Amino acid sequence: MNLDAAIETYRVESFELIDNMEQALIELEQDTTNPELINAIFRTAHTLKGSGGLFGFDRIVGFTHQLENLLDQVRNGLLGVDAGLISLLLECADHLRNVLEPVIAGIALTPELEAHRDRLQTGLGHYLGGSVEAAGVTGSSAATNAHWHLSLRFDPSVLQHGLDPVSFFNYLNQQGEIVSLMPILDQTPGLADIDPECCYTGFELAYRSDLPQEGIESAFEFVREDCTLHLLPPASPVSAYIALIHALPEDPAGLGDVLVRLGTLTAGELAHGLSRYAAGGEVADPPALAETPEGPAVVAETAIDRHEPEAHKDHRHSDKHFIRIDGDRLQLLINLVGELVIAGANTHLLAKQAAAAPVVESAANLIRLIEEVRNIALGLQMVQIGSTFQRFQRVVHDVSHELGKEIRLTLSGGDTELDKSVVEQIGDPLMHLVRNAMDHGIEPVEERLARGKPRQGTVSLNAYHDSGSIVLEVTDDGYGLNQDRIRAKAVERGICPPDANLSAEAVYALIFEPGFSTAEKISSLSGRGVGLDVVKRNVEALRGEVQVDSEPGYGTCVRIRLPLTLAIIDGFLVRIANERYVIPMDMLVECLELDSQSREYSRRQGYLDVRGEVLPVIRLDELFGIRNKRQEHRENIAVVRYGHQRAGLIVDELLGEFQTVIKPLGALFAHLNTISGSTILGSGEVALILDIPGLIDHLLARRLP
Repeated sequence: MNLDAAIETYRVESFELIDNMEQALIELEQDTTNPELINAIFRTAHTLKGSGGLFGFDRIVGFTHQLENLLDQVRNGLLGVDAGLISLLLECADHLRNVLEPVIAGIALTPELEAHRDRLQTGLGHYLGGSVEAAGVTGSSAATNAHWHLSLRFDPSVLQHGLDPVSFFNYLNQQGEIVSLMPILDQTPGLADIDPECCYTGFELAYRSDLPQEGIESAFEFVREDCTLHLLPPASPVSAYIALIHALPEDPAGLGDVLVRLGTLTAGELAHGLSRYAAGGEVADPPALAETPEGPAVVAETAIDRHEPEAHKDHRHSDKHFIRIDGDRLQLLINLVGELVIAGANTHLLAKQAAAAPVVESAANLIRLIEEVRNIALGLQMVQIGSTFQRFQRVVHDVSHELGKEIRLTLSGGDTELDKSVVEQIGDPLMHLVRNAMDHGIEPVEERLARGKPRQGTVSLNAYHDSGSIVLEVTDDGYGLNQDRIRAKAVERGICPPDANLSAEAVYALIFEPGFSTAEKISSLSGRGVGLDVVKRNVEALRGEVQVDSEPGYGTCVRIRLPLTLAIIDGFLVRIANERYVIPMDMLVECLELDSQSREYSRRQGYLDVRGEVLPVIRLDELFGIRNKRQEHRENIAVVRYGHQRAGLIVDELLGEFQTVIKPLGALFAHLNTISGSTILGSGEVALILDIPGLIDHLLARRLP
């Protein structure tokens, strides 16, 4: 059987489980007695162990088994949670993340990973030894030499679903010992009727293990819909076994003989129980059994089959609404939809040129359907930023301990969606900003108390939509930025002249210059002048920008503004002379006709009065050096907005909305900060996409004294 697809699913899900475990551990440090968090961490370790056992990943199973034992002690109240235990468990999560790929690939662990594992196992053993001693547990339970009884009936289609019953037995053997096993062949049809892809065999097992009942049940969680499991604990009364025999579809006498051969019942116990059942009386225990040492007073019997509680069914059915999609296939779909948009625009143009009403109507309908397909395809690529934010909980936890500061991280806007490719590329810039805020922004505890601040500093991550963009904010309540110190350092490094008249915004922008740092000493986190310039460069590569607000003594907010998507946008097509340009639709506020008087005024003053508000304007023909041979008699103005800034773009003609497939510019044109990309029109012509943030920055720079 080819298990490559299943192993890849295991790999992806295991990384997700480890991330969830890490997040739950961070939360548990703040709420050390929360049973839901403790149970969630235990279930994660147990699932990692069980899933690894199915594929024979013994190194994962062995490590997580010891981890699970410790978590079981925590869950049962035999071991308390403290900072040391949290740190150890976080290191265990790191180790699992580091060894997962080598184990799956069948590669030997490096000596460093082996040493790290041994050190962690020693730490786990220390906690386990202490918890057992504290609990007074010095020996095995009375039922150690007894065994569990498992009665398994697989659905005939279990093999077709890619599930091999033998793998479940291998897992059980790793967690205990299958004392004996008997196949049940009563449901096997004649040779002529056997389907080689069907499973007709049932199983009766005698099993010895220290696992709790839920631990044994969980071995079959992957086949919950495809089997019926009856589970009886050690020292169960004879009545429970007799009831089980009559609940199964096979012949009771034959099943009873199987239980005797397994060693589950003696022949006398079976005969006594069957006779009492046949007489219609209660199946009482024989005197000899009643006089044995005390065992479980209540028989725990489970039937994991299709008759599940409705809540479980609803949860399982809701999971089926989600499927994993290969990222390369999704990107191919987005690219093909982009080409479909271009082809649709071409069809629509040809239909209008043909001036045939039925063809024009058909092309319009095609464009509408393409737009719907485009929106759905882009929606598939949108993900919530919350999962990226959550990863910084661990960063704040570790760095705050390293710096000796008390810092907490608050998150908001985690449900804000943006393009998956943007999320993947924004992680490193956010990492730089969070670490910088903790190192440079948050004061030590003594200084905070002296300033009348809470001893615990706060770093916040926030996300929200604004003007068709996504805004990410990294805020701290620390020192704030010192403008005089920044200016002095910039002059010292030759970044700006001593007599430069800079606004607060321009001063703050200096911290993103290459090599700039005001740190007085170099640490493992910062001080080398490398980091914030990388942040700016990476953000600008995503067609975004970085802004800084700060109030000395109260903190700093670094604001990253990004486009929602990097693939396809709604655009507004304009013409300047014989050239066509695209304005992103989400940044367009309104369009106005420019009369001759306003045209002359805008040329002289560089701005217009629009309904009582000053609107700075940019003449794109002059900016781009386009000679207008058409001698236009009319001009129009497209009012655009980015953040809090508004500007007017003077163009010759407004051509209307246009679905725009963004084609990146080559490296040769990377220096054009007023053009963000290009697109192909339906006619086959190339139109440049205007970079509105770049144009507004150009306008602001032009207005500076």
